Amino acid sequence: MRPVRLEPSDSEPIALHQRAINDLRYIRETMERAGEFTAVPGWGGVGMGTIGVVAAYTAARQGDAERWLAVWLGAAVLAIAVATWSMARKARRAGIALLGGPGRKFALSFLPPVVAGAVLTIALYRAGMVDWLAAVWLLLYGAAVATAGTFSVRIVPVMGLCFMVLGIAALFGPASWNDWLLAAGFGGFQIGFGVAIARRHGG
Repeated sequence: MRPVRLEPSDSEPIALHQRAINDLRYIRETMERAGEFTAVPGWGGVGMGTIGVVAAYTAARQGDAERWLAVWLGAAVLAIAVATWSMARKARRAGIALLGGPGRKFALSFLPPVVAGAVLTIALYRAGMVDWLAAVWLLLYGAAVATAGTFSVRIVPVMGLCFMVLGIAALFGPASWNDWLLAAGFGGFQIGFGVAIARRHGG
């Protein structure tokens, strides 16, 4: 009987330390996919709310719809800049990927309602229906925060639902309420919830 010969393997065995690195990478990626997106900025929300208060005060004193809309659009650009900077800073400090795992899910859930709001803003302005913009903004921003917040800490979707309540009030209430409701949402709610997030969830 001939002895059985074991053919040498073409590949070298994986070193123990390399296997450990691969295991740690897998665990980290799994935790990122399953975890919460905690980089929602609390103090950034306070900054956005401050912009909202100033915008509401300024817009309410404009004499026509074009200037009223221009104030709010300018405020939106500033708020987006503050949110992006503060979110990136918080994610970097926490050592988490801003667009990886839960962060990607958060962004993909947040963007569609916001894009819908931008498109409806153009359509309603062109149709001369500026009085409906407050309801659209509050409802769709609230929907964006509520849906994206399912991948974040519990207080975030609650904030989104509160915005939606204001949007319903703007939808069925008189147009004279619009500036007050926008101030309450993009000013008061952003500041109040921002402070709560900052204190409970690390800034």
